[in-house]
Amino acid sequence: MNHFNTTDIKEHASVIASCGTEVGKVDHLEGQDAIKLTRCDDENNEHHVIPLSWVSEVKDEQVILNKNSEDVRNGWKTL
Repeated sequence: MNHFNTTDIKEHASVIASCGTEVGKVDHLEGQDAIKLTRCDDENNEHHVIPLSWVSEVKDEQVILNKNSEDVRNGWKTL
């Protein structure tokens, strides 16, 4: 189980895949169980949503995921 406080997830924090690749920045929390990423970091100017279950830790304005960048891009929801 992941141990972090969702209030520690801040707007514009970098979202880092387990491989060290930045996959986006936090736009805001989406409901109780997801993070919406900013669309300005996307080549198609689209929002992506990732589940909080992918977050392994939150530290120093970074949200660290438990999935590599390829898995993140294959699994996120596009809005």
